[in-house]
Amino acid sequence: MIEKIDRVAVFGGSWPKPGQAAYQEALELGRLLGTAGFTVLTGGYVGTMEAVSRGAAESNAHVIGVTCDEIERFRPTGPNAWVKEELRFTTLRARLMGIIEACDAAVALPGGVGTLTEVASMWNHRLVGAIAPRPLILVGSGWETIITTFFRTMHDYVPPEQRAWVSFTDNIQAAVELLVKLKGNRNDEH
Repeated sequence: MIEKIDRVAVFGGSWPKPGQAAYQEALELGRLLGTAGFTVLTGGYVGTMEAVSRGAAESNAHVIGVTCDEIERFRPTGPNAWVKEELRFTTLRARLMGIIEACDAAVALPGGVGTLTEVASMWNHRLVGAIAPRPLILVGSGWETIITTFFRTMHDYVPPEQRAWVSFTDNIQAAVELLVKLKGNRNDEH
């Protein structure tokens, strides 16, 4: 059972740059989450992480950047300017678990291997009971194509109840609306 939804993690790629459509979408997602009253967690660096952090900060939301030493050795950079609180880890593995454990829900925008790892790790940790149930919302047709293909080709390995743990939305507005609805439902139960 979901206890609360206050902290929303956003997963997404590091390549989007200011002015690009993917960056603008992530910026708007941050604004929408901030306006809806959520604390926003990101990987804390560039691309989608920067855009979401910026949009949330500009909406006066609390922004938590989840960072690590291994990433900064790989790509010399520090947390983006919109991070208000840093959760710092030594390793990438610890960082991954840090963001998953610290959030009440997660939204995944398009991304690469790192984003896929975040989605699969959160889903798998729920499966084995390592984390409490929490919403995992995948935005865009790319995610739906990937995951439904996975369901279709690995049909016996992913039973219907596990498939239901992932939600798909066509756009960021629908993702935030779903989170707001789920947050309202949680508050009504307590």
